[in-house]
Amino acid sequence: MKSGPVTQVLNAAAAGDSRAAAELLPLVYEELRKLARSRMARTPPGNTLQPTALVHEAYVRLIGSEDSGWNSRGHFFAAAAQAMRQILVDQARKKASVKHGGAHQRVDADGVDLVEPIISPPTDDILSLNEALTRLEQADPRKARVVMLRYFAGLSSAETAAALGISVPTVERDWRFAKTLLYTLLSSPDDDPTETDPHG
Repeated sequence: MKSGPVTQVLNAAAAGDSRAAAELLPLVYEELRKLARSRMARTPPGNTLQPTALVHEAYVRLIGSEDSGWNSRGHFFAAAAQAMRQILVDQARKKASVKHGGAHQRVDADGVDLVEPIISPPTDDILSLNEALTRLEQADPRKARVVMLRYFAGLSSAETAAALGISVPTVERDWRFAKTLLYTLLSSPDDDPTETDPHG
């Protein structure tokens, strides 16, 4: 895929076109899946792929090595984080289906989804994390975006701050608060501690 159409979508998203942001996700998702499949074919058993490497490689392949500016990069990494999340959730659901007797014979490696995890979190925890993150998204969208960029795209605090247009201390505060909140949600799923952060 050439970078031109993706760059156009990124520019439109950066200009505030909500439809462009929605169009970006499938482009990034497919590229990340192709990269992950290719990487897994060369990865020794037991090793996992890190999200940062996949996301940055997808960026270079789709956009090129030039810096398109953090506004555009922010939209790209947000889509990449959502794509990484969806890939992991899809894998976790497939593994849960296999555990419950839903296994099928696989005949064409190019035509099926990835079997091995592409990043390190335990698959069993991914569905619970996804549910908890969905609750956080409803309660505090900015903190959820911080989690998406830090956890699923593997961005640093500084990169996350640049992508979201907020300060590094705000990212670090949101990250600490969100991690605590998500831990509570995962530990006690019936409780709802999604109260507003007093620090904003």
